[in-house]
Amino acid sequence: MRVPGWMFIAGLAAIIVITGGLALLAFSVARQVAIDAGEAGIQFVSADSLLQAVPQPTLPPTAAPVVAPALPAETPAQTQVAALPTATLDPVADYTWDDPRRFTVLLLGIDQRKAVEEDGPFRSDTLMVISVDPVRKTAGVLSIPRDLWVKIPGFNPGRINTANALGDGNAYPGGGPALAAEAVRQTLGIPIDKYVRINFDVFTTVVETLAPDGVEICVKEVIDDPTYPDAGYGFIQVHFDPGCQILNAEQLLQYARTRHTQGSDFDRARRQQEVLQAMQQKVLSLGGITHFIGQAPTLWEELSGSFVTNLTLDEIISLGMLVTEIPRENIQFGVIDNLYVDLATTNTGDQVLIPKTGAIRFLIQQVFNPQDDLSLSDLKSRAEAENASIVVFNNTDVAGLAGLTRDWLAGQGVSVEQVGNTPQPTNSDTVIQVYTGKIYTGKYLAALMGLPADRVQPGADGLTNADIAIVAGPDIQPRLSQ
Repeated sequence: MRVPGWMFIAGLAAIIVITGGLALLAFSVARQVAIDAGEAGIQFVSADSLLQAVPQPTLPPTAAPVVAPALPAETPAQTQVAALPTATLDPVADYTWDDPRRFTVLLLGIDQRKAVEEDGPFRSDTLMVISVDPVRKTAGVLSIPRDLWVKIPGFNPGRINTANALGDGNAYPGGGPALAAEAVRQTLGIPIDKYVRINFDVFTTVVETLAPDGVEICVKEVIDDPTYPDAGYGFIQVHFDPGCQILNAEQLLQYARTRHTQGSDFDRARRQQEVLQAMQQKVLSLGGITHFIGQAPTLWEELSGSFVTNLTLDEIISLGMLVTEIPRENIQFGVIDNLYVDLATTNTGDQVLIPKTGAIRFLIQQVFNPQDDLSLSDLKSRAEAENASIVVFNNTDVAGLAGLTRDWLAGQGVSVEQVGNTPQPTNSDTVIQVYTGKIYTGKYLAALMGLPADRVQPGADGLTNADIAIVAGPDIQPRLSQ
């Protein structure tokens, strides 16, 4: 079972969005502006319903894609202007994002290999949802695993990565990206405003053009992959030693794609996001939007045909202007990993990931709607409104720690319904597991107990039927004595 292999490529486009560089991609918008099928009702679906059959393929009302005009054949000097059909290079300030509503883009990466002249349709190896809040000046990047089992509107249930191929292969209005966007909406409950689909050429060309001297990555472990896929269908060997080093475009691609590490494919997802953040830092250091615009004619010619979007040129430029205003610390990253899914096997023997909708709601709120720092009294008020049931489990060899934690919490006005022990104590640090989406209770308990925010996690182990479980570790003992 694999986590998105194209996370780094779609994610690069995501970071370009977040740092203002999507304006440069406006000039390389390839051949197609798809007409979206229109807004649909958004709701979460249960894990059980995902495995039920749906009708055979049906299509919404007819809507044909519009083909973008080809780049005029002019001299290089003229091309710089011709590449901007509805905008000029200056002034940038003409493009202001004036819609206060949250804006969300689905980014898809397809494993299209021009070296072997593949025609498709292609499955999407990566899906990322990028959400920007224009008012709060925040953004979130959520990575979706390719094996997530979902209902695909008008088709049988399947992996989310098949939606793009089904849409392209069955003349779905807007093609594969539109169908994938609708599947994401119905599965995750996230309204998708626009989409962008890219291939390998986007990643390598953007890096080579904008960061020709490479990007610094700090490798944490030895990586040796003798079966890394080459440009066709063969293999090459790639190797990385631990330590900070400058990687060129091809090496960045290899570092993010390889599966040969000590951890799981979910760890690979986090490594891919490391590439995104490193690229973000590099891009910002190169002068921001001004540098991008200067490279626009080159990217227009080199990337034409490498991606599809239903964003208009003006929208891309305006969005680029907006995201330049978002501080790095206001960008949140999240991965739908093993904490948010159940492993399952279909009746045909395929391994898939069944979404835990409650846990995914938790993640979506953390990534797309992080709350400003709230006072302890504000958190307490919100926790009281949730009225969550709380249990405590001792995850140490210290006898009676769960009871001591309960008594300490009672002294703080927090009621605990039950105490117990974990099946096999690991003596790891204390975590607060939220099982039913009552996030503010988890945040309040963390603040009350002096725990960092990342100790609040989705409940994924079936340890209890309560709303909240405090899994007490040895680090909590000093707090209990205060």
